[in-house]
Amino acid sequence: MSLKRWFSGIYILGLTVAVTVTLALSAWLFHGAERDQWLQYERRLAQVEANALADALSAAGPDEIGRILKAWQSSRPERQSAVVIAGMEMIGSAKSEDQAPRRLIRAEKPLYDLANQLRAARETNLSEGVVRKKLIVFDEQAKDAFVVTVPYLDKGEFAGVLQIRMRHVETDVSGTVSYAGAALWISIFLAAIVLAALLHARPEMPRDAPKIVALAAFLGLTLFYQSQRLETFAAADLESTRRVASAVADAAKQHDVKAVSPAIVSRWDTDQYQRPLGVIRTDGAVVGDARDKLFAERAKLLERSLWAVEALGLVLLLAYLLGYMRRLADTVRHHAAAYAYVAPAMVGMLVLVFFPFLYGITLAFTDTTLFNESLPFSERWVGLVNFFAILGDFNLFTRNADGVIWNYQNFYWTLMVTIVWTLTNVTVGVTLGFILALILNTDNLKGKAIYRVILILPWAIPNYITALVWRGMFHPQFGVINQILQLFGMQPVGWFDGVVSSFFTGLATNGWLSFPFMMVVILGALQSIPKDMYEAAEVEGATRWQRLRHITLPLLRPTLVPAIVLSVVWTFNMFNIIFLVSGGEPAGANEILITKAYKIAFENYQYAYAAAYSTVIFVILLVYGVFQTRVTKATESY
Repeated sequence: MSLKRWFSGIYILGLTVAVTVTLALSAWLFHGAERDQWLQYERRLAQVEANALADALSAAGPDEIGRILKAWQSSRPERQSAVVIAGMEMIGSAKSEDQAPRRLIRAEKPLYDLANQLRAARETNLSEGVVRKKLIVFDEQAKDAFVVTVPYLDKGEFAGVLQIRMRHVETDVSGTVSYAGAALWISIFLAAIVLAALLHARPEMPRDAPKIVALAAFLGLTLFYQSQRLETFAAADLESTRRVASAVADAAKQHDVKAVSPAIVSRWDTDQYQRPLGVIRTDGAVVGDARDKLFAERAKLLERSLWAVEALGLVLLLAYLLGYMRRLADTVRHHAAAYAYVAPAMVGMLVLVFFPFLYGITLAFTDTTLFNESLPFSERWVGLVNFFAILGDFNLFTRNADGVIWNYQNFYWTLMVTIVWTLTNVTVGVTLGFILALILNTDNLKGKAIYRVILILPWAIPNYITALVWRGMFHPQFGVINQILQLFGMQPVGWFDGVVSSFFTGLATNGWLSFPFMMVVILGALQSIPKDMYEAAEVEGATRWQRLRHITLPLLRPTLVPAIVLSVVWTFNMFNIIFLVSGGEPAGANEILITKAYKIAFENYQYAYAAAYSTVIFVILLVYGVFQTRVTKATESY
């Protein structure tokens, strides 16, 4: 093989593709981490400003609040406004037109509600002795500024809240790879290519020498790039910490804070629970060990992601070096027309199915809600906390003098209801479908075509329309079912007031919807069974039951079991019927897992918790599907 041909061969191509993919993904991760780093820096500065100003106001008298706020706002252009709320009054404002103190107006009611929220959070933390409620609130809807609200204390007691508004600082603490580092990286890459080519051109060299060089070059290039970016990332974090430390020192000077030991960590540089981070002292000095520990915790997720990217690139390179990519290329080339036809569907599945699926699973490991979507991903990452909260809650019921009170919001109650819902509905659907299929398979049945059309109608009508119709039929006052009961002298039933009666409404509706599918599937399988087998069995004296047991059911099994598995999955996630008919009433007792996940996400706005709920649902169905197909051997026949 000539050197020119080898240069266009698999080794150089594999090395180039693997390095490019790895560095592109690494650069994307670093870009996101640096953006989050800059956002964290600005939020940290805003927290320092708010905490320092709140301390200054707590130490001052009521008559000095307005003066302090105006002095604070006028000292820097990025400080836009500040107000202090106590009860129903605005007792201080940096804006002269506010004429504080004054009563709050209707448009300022959110401030009053926020003050009550922080009061309750502080009292909860104090009473429980555990800091679990956030005491610093950011307005995530504000896009052009940071709006921060913190408690305002008077003589150590909660008196109200301080809210400041700071314009985004046009600065960036993130770093980039130096030109010298980039030049060194390119030199190493070219040197690796030349060395591998020379080794491959010399016949006395081992055949695997170019592969070893390609592997070494890949590891050296990618690890060097990532180490360089991590160094600049760490340097940027140190620079941001120094800027925050400078802000702490400036705040101490502005508010004339003197009687505090420099060795004590600053109480202004905190997290959102107002717990000091322990990184900056009151004199503005940085505590190196604490800063390094905090940075290591923040960078842990990034480092793990980089190792995952490194492993992906290594797998891609090995696929080239071991010949798998060559085989794939040959396959694609020989079947180019087929791949061209399926490519749009594959792209659609990737964008519309796999990406949302993976994003949902990733979201399950965070604490994302409506109110913290804009936070950096690293700050929202909580690991398995959501899964422990779901699966570890065994508070299924409580006992009191009146008896047992069931906790309808508990996961295991909802799981039990979902299992009962699935088993009863599948049983009803399969039983009715099987009986009707046997009837329609009867020879010489008059009007068979008409019966088929009529029985298929429930399946042809959109299920949400059917659900709304059945909900109207079960209406306690105007529903046709209660009207019929009253014709026979019975009392109307409040169908949605009881756990069992409400469950029955969903069962009746879904049973009406599900039997046509099973009927069609079973009827098609029955018509494929040879008539000769029944005739031979009848000649041998077999009864109807024996023919059904030994001929019909075994030959239906390859068709019936996959249909049942599919029906279980559909029924397990039958959202429309529960949501539109009973709504999970009473008090959520008849919710199933999928409707519970929906309400958690779009009524409580706990997106991450709902994603974890959905992931648990997926795992349950996956385990069931694998178990069912292996145990029943659904694809095998006798």
